[in-house]
Amino acid sequence: MPPHTDHARWFAEEVQPHEAALRGYLHRQFPSVEADDVVQESYLKLWRAGAKVDSAKAYFFTVARNTALTLFRRRRIFSDVPVNDLPEWRVVDAAPDAPTVAEKRQRLELAVAALDQLPPRCREICVLAALEQVAPAEIALRLGLAESTVYVQLARGVKQCARYLREREETR
Repeated sequence: MPPHTDHARWFAEEVQPHEAALRGYLHRQFPSVEADDVVQESYLKLWRAGAKVDSAKAYFFTVARNTALTLFRRRRIFSDVPVNDLPEWRVVDAAPDAPTVAEKRQRLELAVAALDQLPPRCREICVLAALEQVAPAEIALRLGLAESTVYVQLARGVKQCARYLREREETR
């Protein structure tokens, strides 16, 4: 259309004067979207529509808002970065899922119950060895026992815990 038409005059008088306000709105509402792209795309859509409306400002802002939302959604869905190049924290959540957490909690509760059924001295030795990772020689020194006694108690504790766990597994 030649620049002297009513459409061009309407566009210049009713739409373009609101560009500064629109840019401010876009920067506040959509800071991650490039305002220049949105404004130019909105101008193009308004020009092509060729419609004269009662409130050019409202129409201009609505078109720009919808354009910004489309660009924003497109950016969130599609990335220019290949999946292999994404940082690890963006690809996989290392936190275990709920079933895994529940299963681990059940296993821990069962292990604690197995340890609880041991005689006190045997339980103390097994807890030091299994949970605190203390070497049998160190356990013997701490408790004032012969190292061979620690090994015997560990063997008994492991055997009784294994039996306890097998029995519980059979009742599942």
